[in-house]
Amino acid sequence: MKYQLLTASRIILVTFLFSAIIMFLMRKVAVHVGAVDVPRSEEGHRHIHKKTTPKLGGVGIFLAFLLGYMLFGEQSIRMNSILIGSFIIVLTGIVDDIKPIKATYKLLGHIAAAMVIVFYGGILLNNITAFGFSFDFGILAYPITILFIVACTNIINLIDGLDGLSGGICSIFYITIAIIGFYQGRAGSLVMILTLIMLGSTLGFLLHNFHPAKIFAGDCATFMGFIIAVITLLEFKGPALISFFVPVTILGIPILDTLFAIIRRLLKGQPPFQADKQHLHHQLLGMNFSQTTTVLIIYAINILFATASIFYTLKDQIVGEIIYIIIFIIVIWFVFHTSIISDKNPKRAKRIRDKFRFKRQ
Repeated sequence: MKYQLLTASRIILVTFLFSAIIMFLMRKVAVHVGAVDVPRSEEGHRHIHKKTTPKLGGVGIFLAFLLGYMLFGEQSIRMNSILIGSFIIVLTGIVDDIKPIKATYKLLGHIAAAMVIVFYGGILLNNITAFGFSFDFGILAYPITILFIVACTNIINLIDGLDGLSGGICSIFYITIAIIGFYQGRAGSLVMILTLIMLGSTLGFLLHNFHPAKIFAGDCATFMGFIIAVITLLEFKGPALISFFVPVTILGIPILDTLFAIIRRLLKGQPPFQADKQHLHHQLLGMNFSQTTTVLIIYAINILFATASIFYTLKDQIVGEIIYIIIFIIVIWFVFHTSIISDKNPKRAKRIRDKFRFKRQ
């Protein structure tokens, strides 16, 4: 156990240091190629930052990931598929960060990457098992897995609206999966190696991305979501395990925020993926919390999800379920006391919009 912890610490430390150092280079490269985020005040843009900020932080994470794989990973068909898929995701993100492309083209890139994982890597979501129920997908496992990968790929990118938000949420996910993996005795498995490499790489990025951010992940934030999807599929599969329900709940915040956004826009007759300023972090900022406090609150809620998942998997399922119920009550309260789904309080919604309009001017 001691040797395994030392090995894990070495993986995290090496990738963290490399990621933290290479972000200085990525900042210069982003400015050189024009991959920068310029704050805009026109309707439809959600920018909260005031200064032009370089992107391509996600590329730095990817490069640290590659170094971690070369030093600590082992070659296999599955790993090859992950590398190829990741390259497609990052290449699509780089193109969009330099010169925005249509959402359709980005989606095609994400689908292509998912198909590599499914058909070349043979990584499939064949069934899910949770709370004593099991569902076998049969032939539908192929489209369902592709859909799941594409959804995870985009869900982290969609919530990436505040300094340190996406990187922190992903880090909480990796830490939680690492804890579960160690307790289950799978320290040397592919999923654990991926998890530890990504933890170090993301923490190195977070060092530069926490408020006030010096670099953004950009559209390459999709890489973090892509690897989370892969880890989820590798970590929890087969009828003997609790299936992918547990790692999915660790992503409770981005999943709920995306779900609420889709419902909110459909109720307004808007396209489900149209940008707006009513996300969870917008609601908290509208309550006069600072950026840092808002991010820390979201971290805390996500840690609650992670704690519930750890208890449900390793310790006491009843305690885990109680924590899930507590989170459910908090979510219901939030829905009825904010405009995250509908503008039941027009004055609050207007105050949120006005606040961000003022911030950008």
